[in-house]
Parts: sequence; C-alpha cells; structure tokens
Amino acid sequence: MPRECIVCGTALMPGERHICLCCRADLPRTDFRLLSRNPMSAKFNARIAASGDEGYVPYSYAIALYYYQAGYKEISQALKYRGNLAAGRYFASLLGDEILAAPHFSDVDLVLPVPLHWTRKWKRGYNQAELIAAEVARKAGVRCRTDVLVRCRRTRSQTRLSGDEKARNVSGAFRVARVPEAGHILLVDDVHTTGSTLFACYEALRGVMGPEVRISVATLAYVGD
Repeated sequence: MPRECIVCGTALMPGERHICLCCRADLPRTDFRLLSRNPMSAKFNARIAASGDEGYVPYSYAIALYYYQAGYKEISQALKYRGNLAAGRYFASLLGDEILAAPHFSDVDLVLPVPLHWTRKWKRGYNQAELIAAEVARKAGVRCRTDVLVRCRRTRSQTRLSGDEKARNVSGAFRVARVPEAGHILLVDDVHTTGSTLFACYEALRGVMGPEVRISVATLAYVGD
C-alpha cells in the first residue's frame, strides 16, 4: 500500500511518518502545555463546579495535542473508525511529549483510559483510548491501568447528540472496579467535545477518591468553541 499523509493524502517522502512535513508544520496545536488553566480545563472545571465539587477538590488540568479542525479530524477518525493503530500511537507519542513539557503534569502517577463497553470493544477489536493512554504512560514512565474503570452499560454513540443528550447518555455509565493508589490521575480519551464522557468517568472516580487526589484529563484533539 502507498504511504500517504493522513491529513492531505499526498505521498510521504522517506523519513516522513503518517503526516507530511507541510501538514505537520500546520498542525493546529493547542499549546495547552504552556497553560495550567486554558479553555479546555476551564470547560471541564465548569462541569465540576456545576456538580457542586468546586472548592473541595484540586483543579483538574487539561491538555490536547491539536484542535479538531477540517483535515486534521482524519487523525482521530483514522484511529477510531479505520483501525490505523500505527498512526494512533505516533500521534499519542506527540501528545506524550506535550505532557512531558508541561510542569503541571509532572506529578501524574497513574494514567487511565476511558473504557469501552465490552461488546463495542469486541466488535472493534481495540479501544482507541487505551492505545493513546498506553503510549502517553510509556512516554511519561508511569502506570497505565485498564482494570480500574469499567463501562457498566452500553451507551449510544455520542456523535450526533446535543450537549445535554451527551451528558444524559453517559451519566452513571461508569463504575470503579478497583480503587487505585494515586496522587494525580490522568484520564485519557481520543477527542474532547463537551467533556461529558470524561466527566462521567471523573464522577465515578471522585466517588471513591478523596479530595487529596487530583484528576486531570488529556485527549488527542479538542473541539474549541
């Protein structure tokens, strides 16, 4: 098969991996590594505040590699829907570099992927969040565990739902199977849109973790306002 840029489809030159130099140079990076408080973390912490937890738990940091924009949407879609695991690992590695460069993530000691329901994982053959989380944890030199969070019911696809519908769809969909020892947990998913799925995981964890534990989030892509 010809080696093509995942964004523009042009043939890759020797030395280029998954994305051509032009598209990589134009990658719409968020640069959230530079800001402990940024639009993504503000949106996520607003959900926490609305739930009544603000002021009682540590601020949740948030980071994404790039903005979910035309063309670059192909990166996460190729991983999630077309099984391009090699590209997924490549861009997850770049996300890992961003996290390593962010001082506010330096004390992360546990990485947790957002789980798929077992029926969906069986059908797809893999969990894209697991792949991303494993690569991020490898880069950071910390533990990645897939036995902590469980999706206890199969939910509808979030793709075509409104913000309120997404929140209702995943509310109560996760539970904690094993309570981990950690000081700073990093929840990982592929794309942050409204943050409903990540917040549902956060709520499940917060139900068993004390306020001394910080729970932050990371994704490959972020859908800006």
